[in-house]
Amino acid sequence: MAFQIARRFLGGGGNSVAPSIRYLGRTFTSAASESNLIRATLFPGDGIGPEIAESVKQIFKVAKVPIEWEEHYVGKEIDPRTNSFLTWESLESVRRNKVGLKGPMATPIGKGHRSLNLTLRKELNLYANVRPCYSLPGYKTRYDDVNLITIRENTEGEYSGLEHQVVRGVVESLKIITRQASLRVAEYAFHYAKTHGRERVSAIHKANIMQKTDGLFLKCCREVAEKYPDIKYEEVVIDNCCMMLVKNPALFDVLVMPNLYGDIISDLCAGLIGGLGLTPSCNIGEGGIALAEAVHGSAPDIAGKNLANPTALLLSSVSMLRHLELHDKADRIQDAILKTIAEGKYRTGDLGGTASTTEFTNSICDHL
Repeated sequence: MAFQIARRFLGGGGNSVAPSIRYLGRTFTSAASESNLIRATLFPGDGIGPEIAESVKQIFKVAKVPIEWEEHYVGKEIDPRTNSFLTWESLESVRRNKVGLKGPMATPIGKGHRSLNLTLRKELNLYANVRPCYSLPGYKTRYDDVNLITIRENTEGEYSGLEHQVVRGVVESLKIITRQASLRVAEYAFHYAKTHGRERVSAIHKANIMQKTDGLFLKCCREVAEKYPDIKYEEVVIDNCCMMLVKNPALFDVLVMPNLYGDIISDLCAGLIGGLGLTPSCNIGEGGIALAEAVHGSAPDIAGKNLANPTALLLSSVSMLRHLELHDKADRIQDAILKTIAEGKYRTGDLGGTASTTEFTNSICDHL
């Protein structure tokens, strides 16, 4: 079944075993010839970030990917221009290059600092987070037929960052839902479904309780759905959605949802296929910006120990290559990654093996 799913993802890729991760749509406008050197922004990130970013760079070098990295690191002091540890220059790099790759970033909890990921989404207007979730050939989990896409509104909702103390002991957080943002992410979800041969879009909500906010989100989804009569549209309450996903993930195809629900559901879906360490992700922004990222944590407990699994960042880098229309390079790297996992000889600890980051990376290079 996993290989059947893989074949469905293939974009005319012959006998390859690798499912093709395609985020491409009208939002992705950049293109490049493989004879040109393309500049892309790289955020190695914190913790294990620099180690897995090094794996990406090594594999890209072996595969002769025409990428020139412009690296930016998280600062040690707050940049007043961004109100976070991310510098203004790093954000300008993404705006200029239009494409980037980001490792895990850690924000101190409860210290009053602005989230690094939230800063990126807000400053770069990364309005949609797209995560394919599919069973990997050769890697056994409880499910062998997972094949779905989560599309998360990325700029508002409960993550608007608008909190205040009403009186002592009472804190209020504002959930912001706008027609503009809801229409934008709904349009992207339906367009994605149409261009990728998907049959159904499910809007995830809690409008039975939050009638105004989630009600507006659903109204916008219904409005967009009318323009896509060939795509089946349904609405599923968030708690029921969680139960249905665990019972039978094959019930879903493309899921679109507000910010907080998307954060929860996308991680739940990652758990169905082996965890965040195997899950690619890409953020879509206005003006053709695409920032691919590893969505797992920075794992400071194993940082510097050569134990980290670079798969999530590698598969996310593959999505970046597809954005740049370097499909041959993307196919080769993706095939090498999944063959290494399927063979089972060089798997990192989180995948049930004993291989180091270096051994796993070298095995992928050997397949290239």
